[in-house]
Amino acid sequence: MFCLSSERPTMAENKMLKFVQVARDMPEKRVPNLRTNDYDEIYQEYAAQKAAEQASRCSQCGVPYCQTHCPLHNNIPDWLRLTAEGRLQEAYELSQATNTFPEICGRICPQDRLCEGNCVIEQAGHGTVTIGAVEKYITDTAWDNGWVRTITPASERNESVGIIGAGPAGLAAADILRRQGIQVTIYDRNDRAGGLLTYGIPGFKLEKDVVMRRNKLLEDSGVVFAMNTDIGQDISFADLRAKHDAILIGTGVYKSRDLAGPGAGNKGIVKAIDYLTASNRLNFGDNVPEIESGELYADGKNVVVIGGGDTAMDCVRTAMRQGAKSVKCLYRRDRKNMPGSVRETANAEEEGVKFVWLAAPKGFTGDGDVTGVIVSKMRLGAPDASGRQSPEEIAGADYTEDADLVIKALGFSPEDLPALWDVPELEVTRWGTVKADFTTKETSLDGVFAAGDIVRGASLVVWAIRDGRDAADSILSYLNARSAVAAQ
Repeated sequence: MFCLSSERPTMAENKMLKFVQVARDMPEKRVPNLRTNDYDEIYQEYAAQKAAEQASRCSQCGVPYCQTHCPLHNNIPDWLRLTAEGRLQEAYELSQATNTFPEICGRICPQDRLCEGNCVIEQAGHGTVTIGAVEKYITDTAWDNGWVRTITPASERNESVGIIGAGPAGLAAADILRRQGIQVTIYDRNDRAGGLLTYGIPGFKLEKDVVMRRNKLLEDSGVVFAMNTDIGQDISFADLRAKHDAILIGTGVYKSRDLAGPGAGNKGIVKAIDYLTASNRLNFGDNVPEIESGELYADGKNVVVIGGGDTAMDCVRTAMRQGAKSVKCLYRRDRKNMPGSVRETANAEEEGVKFVWLAAPKGFTGDGDVTGVIVSKMRLGAPDASGRQSPEEIAGADYTEDADLVIKALGFSPEDLPALWDVPELEVTRWGTVKADFTTKETSLDGVFAAGDIVRGASLVVWAIRDGRDAADSILSYLNARSAVAAQ
């Protein structure tokens, strides 16, 4: 319910609350038969007039649920108002004040489950404000106009922080620490920074130059990147602690969950992370032997992807672009209970992916090379501990789906860091994630902090950014306290 003041509205107010007169309008999508021929992003950019028009639909409500349900608590109503008024540089400055990578969140955040899904006018039946598309527009405009500048600290400090992992948590922390003049080195086992932003998420959702320019900005701002560095092999964790005043663990979770059953060892059954990494490397222009051999390439094959999350959607849509003969996604629950983005599922269907609901793999056919997936038909029974209905097998309803390539997109688990790094005193949870204080992000080791998926488990990029920023604040407090003691 909205209350209108009896006072004459100001010019700024006149530009807002247009949700009744102006319908929701997403940026135009490229047609499916064209977009599956490349890895370019599928959504076109808003024009300035359209961005202002859509931003003007914001109701400027007193309790902004969009902001509350954003993990970063972005000042969404304020930068929507500034966009509607044509004050784009101010809108950008406000958006980046709480978000290290607004151009990335505008592209890949599941807005339908976060800010847009909790928009007040959406609940009132008028269609949500297109928050993500406007966020993407104002930040891309900022890059185009040179408003995004390198970090210039007011003064440099002598303390150094080593960050393990060049994913969103580590990069976000590095940004905050450099702004305070801290010397930052990021260590990562890969050859390019970005983590899943670079090698996990396909270009049709997040074009790689968007990630690379952000990495370069951090490098130009004084962040040192030590790539191709595997902790525990190239440098010990103990040596890393001795080298830096504080450490942040932001490795993410990369251990793929597996499947058992007859034929599970057949060739042609691959992990989602391997498949997506190979595809992204190919699009960088790298030589990828697994692509050349066909091991991680879908051209001409019947592809079955097992899983129902966003990683599964990335896999099925990549397979379509690689020229698969057919692509099917098996999920053990129904559409309503699918954990992946509704928007991404719709995009996959438009591109020719077939979804097989209430279907779970029971085994695989083939003698050496996979030829099919033995599927159990399922039904939904009583709710489990999470409140979701548990899938139950329907006896005698098995059948086989033809498959030349099976991709397992079943989620990720943490690696055994205490063993890999020879640091048994690093405490982990029963799930294998690093145990860190909820508020300070401190681990069981003095001066060692942890953030992102390695603490909370596989989650969203926006949560990793939030955790990285919070961890950086805690590290600054830790370093300041040490400096104060040393000065006494």
